[in-house]
Amino acid sequence: MQSKPVLILLGFLVLLFAWNILGFWNKMQETAKNKKMVEDKITSLQQQKDQLSSKINSLNTEEGKETFIRENYDLVKEGEGEIVIVDDPNSPAPVPASSGFWGFLKSLFK
Repeated sequence: MQSKPVLILLGFLVLLFAWNILGFWNKMQETAKNKKMVEDKITSLQQQKDQLSSKINSLNTEEGKETFIRENYDLVKEGEGEIVIVDDPNSPAPVPASSGFWGFLKSLFK
């Protein structure tokens, strides 16, 4: 047991086991990171599910349906007025701004 070849073999086996333990340790850390990412994803999906459920529940009411239709289709009830804002046709057209050195020189001589 105390001969040099046996000690070298045992030393080699100890190094081999140590190397495998380090590899296992790295895989454990990577697995913990992946677990954290999946838990975060599950949490965000649960929140999204709750939001969608509340929207669905609001669409089951008359007020929710009316709000949805007003927001998405720009409709009004009978008797309600609608305000439409239009641009003034007499306003001057915007002048395109020149950029750079040549635009600066041109603006000096205008």
